[in-house]
Amino acid sequence: MPSEKKVSSAADCLAFMQGGCELKKIRPNSRVYCRFYTLDPDLSCLRWEPSKKDSERARLDVCRVREVRTGKSTETFLHNGPLSEHLAEEAAFSVIHGEDYQSLDLVALSADVANIWVTGLRYLLAHPSVIGGGGAGGLCEGAGGLAVDGSPGGRMRSEWLAAEFAQVDEDGHGIVSEDVAVATICKLCPGIKEAKVRLRFKEIQRSKEKLTSHVTREEFHEAFCELCTRPDVYFLLVQLSKDRECLDPQDLRLFLETEQGLSLATTEGCWELLRRCEPSAQGKEKGLLGLDGFARYLQSPECQLLDPEHLGVCQDMNMPLSHYYISTSYRSYLLEDQVHGRADLGGLIKALQSGCRCVELGVTDGPEGEPILGVDYGPDIPHHHHHHHHHHPHHHAPVTIRSALEVLSKYAFLTSQYPLLVYLCQRCSPGQQRTMAQHFKKVLGSRLYKPEPPPLGPGGRATPLPSPEQLKGRILLVGKKLPVEQDGSDGEVSEEDEEIGGGGPLAGRRMTIPGEEELGVVLVVPPPSQPRKLRLHKELSDLVAIARTGSRGFYAQRAGKQAHQLSPPSSPSSPGLPPPPSEAPPWTLCSLGEGEAGRLTTESPEDLVMFTKRTLTRVRPSSVRLDSSNPNPQGYWKGGVQLVALNQQTVGAMLDLHRGRFAQNGGCGYVLRPAVMRDEVSYFSAHTQGCVPGVPAQTLRIKVISAHNLPKPQGSGAKGEVIDPYVVLELHGVPADCAEQRTRTAAQNQDDPLFDETFEFQVNMPELALLRFVVLDDDYIGDDFIGQYSVAFECLQPGYRNVPLLGMAGDPLPHTSLFVHVAVTNRPGGGKAQRRGLSVRRVGRRGREYVTLRHTGIKAVDESFKPAGAPLREATDLREDAQSATAGFKEQCGLPTVAKLKQCIQSLTTRLQGPEGAMGATMVLREGYPCLEPIASLADPTRKLLTAYDAMIAAQRQLIANADGVQERIAHVQREGMDFHEELCRLGEKEGLKGRKLSKAVESFTWNITVLKGQSDLLRGAKMDALDALRQLALACEACGLTSDSSASAFSTAEPNHSSQPAPGRRSSTHGNGRV
Repeated sequence: MPSEKKVSSAADCLAFMQGGCELKKIRPNSRVYCRFYTLDPDLSCLRWEPSKKDSERARLDVCRVREVRTGKSTETFLHNGPLSEHLAEEAAFSVIHGEDYQSLDLVALSADVANIWVTGLRYLLAHPSVIGGGGAGGLCEGAGGLAVDGSPGGRMRSEWLAAEFAQVDEDGHGIVSEDVAVATICKLCPGIKEAKVRLRFKEIQRSKEKLTSHVTREEFHEAFCELCTRPDVYFLLVQLSKDRECLDPQDLRLFLETEQGLSLATTEGCWELLRRCEPSAQGKEKGLLGLDGFARYLQSPECQLLDPEHLGVCQDMNMPLSHYYISTSYRSYLLEDQVHGRADLGGLIKALQSGCRCVELGVTDGPEGEPILGVDYGPDIPHHHHHHHHHHPHHHAPVTIRSALEVLSKYAFLTSQYPLLVYLCQRCSPGQQRTMAQHFKKVLGSRLYKPEPPPLGPGGRATPLPSPEQLKGRILLVGKKLPVEQDGSDGEVSEEDEEIGGGGPLAGRRMTIPGEEELGVVLVVPPPSQPRKLRLHKELSDLVAIARTGSRGFYAQRAGKQAHQLSPPSSPSSPGLPPPPSEAPPWTLCSLGEGEAGRLTTESPEDLVMFTKRTLTRVRPSSVRLDSSNPNPQGYWKGGVQLVALNQQTVGAMLDLHRGRFAQNGGCGYVLRPAVMRDEVSYFSAHTQGCVPGVPAQTLRIKVISAHNLPKPQGSGAKGEVIDPYVVLELHGVPADCAEQRTRTAAQNQDDPLFDETFEFQVNMPELALLRFVVLDDDYIGDDFIGQYSVAFECLQPGYRNVPLLGMAGDPLPHTSLFVHVAVTNRPGGGKAQRRGLSVRRVGRRGREYVTLRHTGIKAVDESFKPAGAPLREATDLREDAQSATAGFKEQCGLPTVAKLKQCIQSLTTRLQGPEGAMGATMVLREGYPCLEPIASLADPTRKLLTAYDAMIAAQRQLIANADGVQERIAHVQREGMDFHEELCRLGEKEGLKGRKLSKAVESFTWNITVLKGQSDLLRGAKMDALDALRQLALACEACGLTSDSSASAFSTAEPNHSSQPAPGRRSSTHGNGRV
């Protein structure tokens, strides 16, 4: 099998093909034949057996082959419905031959084998001179079966290796010691295991029965090519370079544009990249990127999965604090665990260094009047925890609050400039509270944000919270606060809501911890203890910027809303009305226990999202987690909760997701929540099982190609040398998006396994989705963790990407990575074209729930929404017609839906080229649209292709011409609908709606507004994409020589003249990082 023998050149491929192997031949009538295929010794034709035809007819002359396509891209595959679905996309390929472009459709036993046949055949197409030349012998000579005379890339590599060898061959005798050879290969190929290289040299010595361990230049060359050639990169390079095995700046630019999504790549940028990555002097000089240079580029930081735009702060930081997720640590001041741990400052420092922007300090009375860090359990907690309070006081000196504040002052803004919230839980006597207040003022000085009484805005409402930008460099204290009218030096506040105090509407309920159901941990909520009264000193109270409350604020607001129905649930209060007496003012932070928050996200997700639009909300891990394990933060983020407190010292999947989420905005500790959680009127439910209103789902396709330099699982010293790795892909998001898939296991000691498997995920709510890769060792006892990487969906870069794997504690594993291909499309089937008879249009019509308006039952309101029906249908038709016409054109070109238009035009050009190289069609601009006109008689398949091109241009034209008008009609209805927003409940009561029915009416109203807004944005985006597509087509036609004159350059001026504003917040199709 070829995976045993590394393929590192075209000669290896041809030799394998001459040996022959079994391939499945697929016929249009859905029949599948297993045949043994071989390539003749003189490379002139393919033969197969057994066959009913005589042996002279069971053959295909290589000179008749027109092109070799990968994947299931021909009519036979596309329209062989049920059969085709069972055949692996990666193992399928088609040989297109003859005047009328017939196809021989084949499926290999594995992607490896398909790659070898495709590479070998393409090599023969590009080098007609070797055909009939008596075998691959003319191709290769010397070490490792390398294509020496065949390819410029192969020669470049040989010269580079010879030069590297000469540098260490001090006396010039052409031999070096084994140690030197091993060290040189390890230097040239970072990450390779020294033992592996040494073993290879020992094998070479044994096979040649040598007595010395010296290494010759040829042996060095052979070992390097065998150990350091990545077959996946080699196959990709051959595909891109038309078998020259190296890329010039033009090839590289095409790759960056079409595969890597860098639509602004320049030739100068490609030269610069080439000089940076190509190791050989000859390549640098001639401007050629060989196999080793290309591999270096694919491993470089700019080819990482995470879009470099997200390495710094890239979101709007001028919105109120409540609009952001905030990185929060739970009791980081405790070592060991959250219940018995002793106080220590190291955890606090670590949390601040990792970008946490909310840290907790638990403070109790200490000796000599100095408050100290620690957890004091209330009287309602069973007594047996108490003796842990000062875990062996004679061993560890207690940590004073003053030393904790000094650490805060020193580390607060080293990782992030944005505000730090200090969450204070204190049980000190008034005297020590006063001392603590003085420490706060003295140590933190001007950094401490001194609150004014929250100013009231119009209508007696408290103004919203300031933004992270306004609060840069400030520390805000979150804690209990005395009422404003309180006189005297101290007063009483109730401390009912901290930690396991429980109580509230949940008292006495048995509940499991969300996400831990299978562990069977059941928690009985204690009945509400008498709220514990705490004397609070005014001096400390006055320093508190954000008042801490329990869940009562949430219940009061919900009850207030139900009782008064003053305003719809989508806006807890409407401008101009005095706030309901129960509304939590924005300058509060509502702290919920994990169990209670879990129940709210399940039972009243819409209310929770509404509540968090104005009020900061925090969830703390359940106190039943004695091992300090973490809850799944995604469960609370989707409910709008801004501060999900995690034990930052407990490694594992939950902390991985937390790191992935906050890497989205430069690791600054603040990430903007989705727009639907910020808009005053919007419909969003954390339990979206299906579509999100106004937004069609996106499809994420990930091909896991290979893994590199995998270490043995951590802590697996005792187990043998062998690892059997596999990769798990987890998608976390709203319930409809959660999914998990895995690759097969790569058997037997594969630290560089090839997987070549493609996975598809549907993503309904991209802003909340996180993707996690986990590499495990398939072991009998239990799968061992090798590495992982978590990334927000919004940060993915398309194309070929390396995924740097991280260890258990989140630290990078040196030189260890996955190699993947990523494509995001707005249609299912990502790259697979639709089967005939199931046209895209019909599929679209069925799945249109996301644009259906709902009936509110309030007559005037329903009347105002009625006129939106027609423009919404038109908008969806315009978008879907343009999409399906483009998909149809790509299908005719034999390319997947994710292919770029430039690739389609290239494919089209090869068909249009006559025998003398003259083109059969030319591009002309009609009213600014690039049209293709035939100028010679064309074969039937080519005519069909031009018809598909015309259909695509016509659909884009329709979209561009009508988008603005349709969008204005939708926006008009949205504006009229919003006029009812204030009056909604009054109108509903007038029509006799109350209670559940009234809530339903309000929910339908917010759903409708969300649909109108979403569709309006989508149509604007689709028009921008259509204009961009026309620009790409015109430039591609020019690049491929299909223009008669300067018509393409004229395109930029004669562009279809429809002004169009980019959609707000929508990333343009250049993906925001177009420069190389």
